[in-house]
Amino acid sequence: MAVLKFRIYFEEDDSIYRDVAIKHTQTFLQLHQVILKAYEFDNKHQATFYRSNDNWQRGREISLATYDKPYKVAPLLMESTTIGSEIKDPNQKFIYTYDFVKGWTFLVELISVSKEESSKIDYPAVIKSEGIAPSQYGTKGIAGDKLTEMEEKYDLKAGTEGFGTEGDEDDDDLGLGEEAEEGQDDEA
Repeated sequence: MAVLKFRIYFEEDDSIYRDVAIKHTQTFLQLHQVILKAYEFDNKHQATFYRSNDNWQRGREISLATYDKPYKVAPLLMESTTIGSEIKDPNQKFIYTYDFVKGWTFLVELISVSKEESSKIDYPAVIKSEGIAPSQYGTKGIAGDKLTEMEEKYDLKAGTEGFGTEGDEDDDDLGLGEEAEEGQDDEA
């Protein structure tokens, strides 16, 4: 059974992405759910995928539901459309839009196909996360576990004691203290 590996980029910053693995027989509904899980979004809003090309142009729509809007062609439904049925190209791309009011957009790109599935993975699965995901509602910022995770990753607490006082004593020892003050008065 083929396992498809997709990279889901946050549209506004391609350094933020999640890699997911999904079986070709699973549905777009399952892909939708794993993307929300990967980016820590809730499942309360409308969503749709668009088949896309290399230029990220929107094509056939694969929607969570049929929405009250005009369609050129009736959309396919996520729950009944398998991923494999929509792979037309070895570098297949999709555009995923979530929460039409906020307009969250993600670029979904097929990056590999494997014939062997791992017995250790429960598909669909997030297999790699890169970058800090945007906050869905934009009000909380980085807090709690995310801040701790970032502090640990970049060692933000190291060297914070005595910050800003380094070198203050050295200026006086070199006789620069008074001259520096006089120089500042001349400039003002």
